[in-house]
Amino acid sequence: MNEKVLFWVLLVVFIVLAAAGWLKAWSYKRKITGNLRDISRKLQHILAENTEEKVMSFTDTREMKELISSINAVLEDRQRRKAEFIRTETGFRKMLSNISHDMKTPLTVIMGYLEIMEMEENASPLIAKVRLKAAQVMDMMNQFFSLAKLEAGDAPLQMEKVELNEACRRNILDFYQILQEKEFQVEINIPEDKLYTYGNGCALDRILFNLISNALRYGSDGKYLGISLDSEEDYGVIKITDHGKGIARGYQEHIFERLYTMEDSRNREMQGNGLGLTIVKSLADKMGGRVEVQSVPGEFTVFTVCMPLMKY
Repeated sequence: MNEKVLFWVLLVVFIVLAAAGWLKAWSYKRKITGNLRDISRKLQHILAENTEEKVMSFTDTREMKELISSINAVLEDRQRRKAEFIRTETGFRKMLSNISHDMKTPLTVIMGYLEIMEMEENASPLIAKVRLKAAQVMDMMNQFFSLAKLEAGDAPLQMEKVELNEACRRNILDFYQILQEKEFQVEINIPEDKLYTYGNGCALDRILFNLISNALRYGSDGKYLGISLDSEEDYGVIKITDHGKGIARGYQEHIFERLYTMEDSRNREMQGNGLGLTIVKSLADKMGGRVEVQSVPGEFTVFTVCMPLMKY
């Protein structure tokens, strides 16, 4: 074999070996990329759905096996911490519920004694002021007790067919005298066609009472209160509007948080304890609904309650 032939043979062998090496590297890279893509998709699913699954990927690559093992160790630690948090949170809520219940009894007795003292001749006017403050504390405890029971799961809602039209009319009528005394302009827009939701009548009344009370308290500057009911897609939509001082944009995303008391927030004084709007959201969530707020300070504030409509 002459040198020229040998050169071409060696060149062909080199090209074949180089192509084989490139093909092997390309195949390896493709396999690694596919494994990483599968792992990424699985992690996104686990985080989005908040499941307790593990990452599984069939690979014979040692480095990839080590990566999957490390990821699963992190997921196991996350699940353990989540379980511990749930146990702690549940116990804390039950403890708060019990404390709230225990504190109501002595407060009730104190208010009873104050009422008796107030009826006596030559009773000090300070007694009436003390009784008023005691009543405010009792109201705060009632709100706190209600929220504690809701969050502890000790207050299951009995679901039934509830007419939204009647609930709106009933609750606005409960405030009729107060609205007249405060010289509010009242606008009511409730359709004749009945809309029904599968919910709890008492919970819906509580939601509307809290929101109308809120509008009365903070809408006094605008002297306006509006309540409307409409259907949008699969929801009955109740809107309660006032023209009071409003809620600054930075506070609106926090307004339903428990015990949110940032200065100037309407939720700070809602029922005097920062719990009223939290109760509203909690009750709406439990009935499969939602509550939202939109406000332009100095112009208007609208609280919107959306409840799923029954199909029949």
